[in-house]
Amino acid sequence: MNTQLAVIGGGPGGYAAAFLAADLGMQVTLIDLEKNPGGVCLYRGCIPSKALLHVAKLIHEAEEAKKWGVEFGEPKIDINKLRDFKNGVVNKLTGGLGQLCKQRKVNYINGRATFVNSNTLSVEKVDGTKEEVVYEKAILATGSVPATVPGISINSPRVMDSTSALELSDVPKRLLVIGGGYIGLELSTVYASLGSKVTVVEMLPGILPGADRDMVAVLERRLKTIFDNIYTETKVVELRESVPSGKEVSDGIEVKLEGKNVAEPIQKFDKVLVSVGRKPVTAGLGLENTKVKVNQRGFVVVDKQLKTEDANIYAIGDIVGGAMLAHKAAAEGKVAVEAILGHKVAFEPNAIPAVVFTDPEIAWAGLTETEAREKGIKVEVAKFPWAASGRATTLDRNDGMTKLIIEPGTERILGVAIVGVGAGDMIAEGTLAIEMGAVVKDLELTIHPHPTLSETMMFAAELFYGHATDMYRPKRK
Repeated sequence: MNTQLAVIGGGPGGYAAAFLAADLGMQVTLIDLEKNPGGVCLYRGCIPSKALLHVAKLIHEAEEAKKWGVEFGEPKIDINKLRDFKNGVVNKLTGGLGQLCKQRKVNYINGRATFVNSNTLSVEKVDGTKEEVVYEKAILATGSVPATVPGISINSPRVMDSTSALELSDVPKRLLVIGGGYIGLELSTVYASLGSKVTVVEMLPGILPGADRDMVAVLERRLKTIFDNIYTETKVVELRESVPSGKEVSDGIEVKLEGKNVAEPIQKFDKVLVSVGRKPVTAGLGLENTKVKVNQRGFVVVDKQLKTEDANIYAIGDIVGGAMLAHKAAAEGKVAVEAILGHKVAFEPNAIPAVVFTDPEIAWAGLTETEAREKGIKVEVAKFPWAASGRATTLDRNDGMTKLIIEPGTERILGVAIVGVGAGDMIAEGTLAIEMGAVVKDLELTIHPHPTLSETMMFAAELFYGHATDMYRPKRK
């Protein structure tokens, strides 16, 4: 079959590109192994994890309600119903994307595509048949898969990656999470709320590398009350199946740890979750039959219009590097489509927001204070602690902070960071401020609704000038 545009990969980047191209009048073929579009995000990532994190939050809030004079009984967790709820969310959203494909007349092929040459794909369909697709342009959006730890991986059902952890087969009594990044911490939060005693191990000096330490400190204080242990600057050097003498079935995983704060170097866990990042899916795609170039780290090389070294092939999302985030992939997909249509576009965002959906959430966009320090960029910082927020107090959640990173002289907002309840929903205002080149005065003069958490953005701007209504600080000279 012939098509104007072939999109390989049906994740948030792929289906966003396919749908926009169809809306703009192109004949589009979208190819993915799943029954419906959705990719890792909807099937095995963002969506199922957020459904489970919602339940985790409810459990924590029910426990905290005792302080306010409202007491519930001990939660009874039906793991099968919980799994059905999570699967129902996934099926609803992916099924909806399937319907959008039909409404837009996108030709959806359920199969695996490989490049025959720069204009032809061979598709092995899930029904066992093959189909050849001849295209004018292609967008590669195959995403990423969980990375492994070299030298310590073992083949055991007790060792999980993020995909198997989201299947929620059971709730282990003791769970080790290798990796203190956002995926590891989100899944740790879920399992801890369901009853697991969670230990997190991170090689680097702190959890959530990349986020500012003052933001992480707020989260870490709370996580230490929820998790059994958080070990930083610690390595897992060995995993070994524990099989009691005289038995054939394992009763856990023995783990050898190396780190300055580890009291017991050998510990036993019911399950281990390996969450050490993700790697791009670029192997086995037949890229060697095209002019597409892949760098030493396995990422596809593209220009600012997302075009590869092959003039007929574009690439987006996790496979081109940078932030491995669904919304970044979707934005790139739209730029790629417009570039294919000859529009004057480039993927040059001033800010890509990042959100860690723990409790409290951490979100940031643009320049971080850490990055400014490392690059020698002079900045001014305005922080508003949520201890002075009326809305945070009504929620009994004063453990938050809103921070602005500001360019001296111009007072332009270069970065925004928020830690606290609902930070992920609030960061969009900061992202818009950065993209629009807003200055602190713009935020200060924007009337925010009261009482809300969003007004802490305005309060931080006021504090920059030394006259925040709800907090005293001497005026700037």
